Amino acid sequence: MSIFGGLRSAVTGLAAQSQALGMIADNIANVSTTGYKKVSPQFSTLVTVQATKTLHSPGGVQPNVLRGVDDQGLLESSSAATNLGIAGSGFFVVNENATGSGNTVFTRAGAFAPDKDGNLVNTAGFHLMGWPIVNGVVQQTNVLGALSIVNVGNLTATPQETASVAVGANLDAATATGGTFDLAAELFDLQGATHNLTVTFTKTATANQWTMNGTIANALFDDGAAGAATVALGTVTFNADGTLGAVAANAGTTTLSGDDLVFTMDYDSALGTAADQVAVTLDLGTLNAADGLTQFAGASTPNFINRDGRQFGSPTGVTIDEDGIVTVQFDNGETRNVFQVPLVTFNNPNGLAEQSGNVYVETTASGSATAHAPNTGGAGTLAPSALEASTVDIADEFTRMIITQRAFSANTRVITTADELLTELVQIIR
Repeated sequence: MSIFGGLRSAVTGLAAQSQALGMIADNIANVSTTGYKKVSPQFSTLVTVQATKTLHSPGGVQPNVLRGVDDQGLLESSSAATNLGIAGSGFFVVNENATGSGNTVFTRAGAFAPDKDGNLVNTAGFHLMGWPIVNGVVQQTNVLGALSIVNVGNLTATPQETASVAVGANLDAATATGGTFDLAAELFDLQGATHNLTVTFTKTATANQWTMNGTIANALFDDGAAGAATVALGTVTFNADGTLGAVAANAGTTTLSGDDLVFTMDYDSALGTAADQVAVTLDLGTLNAADGLTQFAGASTPNFINRDGRQFGSPTGVTIDEDGIVTVQFDNGETRNVFQVPLVTFNNPNGLAEQSGNVYVETTASGSATAHAPNTGGAGTLAPSALEASTVDIADEFTRMIITQRAFSANTRVITTADELLTELVQIIR
């Protein structure tokens, strides 16, 4: 009988609208959840077929869930350098634990920050995974199990000895014979300790010629004998126009490499132990040019002193660029690229299964994950210092809530009406 069919149809309507209200409640609860994708009810009919066209058999309705996983949320600026948003397709690869041995899942919630161990973790406690960069080369792989937890804490910048010093200075052309001018430079030894090198230029009686002596603190020059704290480095001669004309080495203490002087420092003052000796190249500029030492009329003054080398360094900051390159800055001035953050794509992202923590897992409906560098292979771009907002629209949710309430009430009216009809039917024999 159609009365009973109507009752059952109304019951399915109540169940469907209840499901819709639950989805609306979830959406409103997650209106401020980073990277959250709203869910929407999609209704389809339940049809039962009668043997004749003159009869109708009520079926009802069944609810389905439309998961807008591929909807783009608004990118909002963030003050944290390790926060990441995605513009376009793709997901971050994250893991449940710091060892990378837990379940690998996917998310668009990019509120990452270093934990106590230096691992980048989002607010739900999932650890970001990436491709390590070894010797400047990204170790790309599409095997998700081969990705590594992105760690920016267990790093140090090893010291580097000074092997090159470039100087630029003007030596006053009016300096009298015997007049001097000092240039000082800081050198780093193999352990990152500093030593002060002073190069003293002394005007000779020969026109446009100066001698150079070097003095080092807490170390020795290798002079082929016992070593010395002060040695003659060589001479420089200038052209008539004041540009550098010639550079001559001093036998026993320096050699020429092209137009540059090369001397050897012995930093532990134990001459003959080659392990701590460093050859230092002194670049005085290009011959017949004014890009290094010059002799012009005017005060003797340094223009620049550039040297390589650095002290031991500890991490001071982290940045991530649009290509997903994670760069660590150190307090000795070094910067190092340590990871690249990949994005994974799916043929059907709406087929992913949701899990707690605003993450998704791969299913047969979604297809397999494919890892890409950002902005390649169909993957979206990364937005550094930004977060993707929830796709929930409060106004739309409230509107749908009103419609759901009215639809639920209407279905209850069907039930009460069917009940009245059945009551009349029962009382027909009285």
